[in-house]
Amino acid sequence: MTDDAPSEAAEGWWDEPWYRVRTDRFVASFLPSAGEDLDAVCNVDTEVRLTDGSRWSATVFTVAEVQRLMERWAQTGEETGGRYFWCPDGLIVREADIANMTEAISGVLDEGDFEQILQRLEDE
Repeated sequence: MTDDAPSEAAEGWWDEPWYRVRTDRFVASFLPSAGEDLDAVCNVDTEVRLTDGSRWSATVFTVAEVQRLMERWAQTGEETGGRYFWCPDGLIVREADIANMTEAISGVLDEGDFEQILQRLEDE
């Protein structure tokens, strides 16, 4: 997805504890912390349901959040003193907020990388 590409139309709503966003191709269900400002979300678990009914998981982090975690781990000794960051379904975005994360998920679909980045969940 390029910077000049039009944004996909999205509708968002609360379905406690989830914040859900519907686009033409998927519904993303974000699980922010209670009371967290949606414009400031920087680390969130997400379930993405495609229009074919398949379900996928991701943990979305901002670059700044990854840096913060690695600096903390350097102090606590976790992850070999913060020398690496790894997450099996991790998607790292440049900027915080649910709208930006939704656009990133759309971009992952556009680029064809969806199945390599997100993990498929078993059907309900």
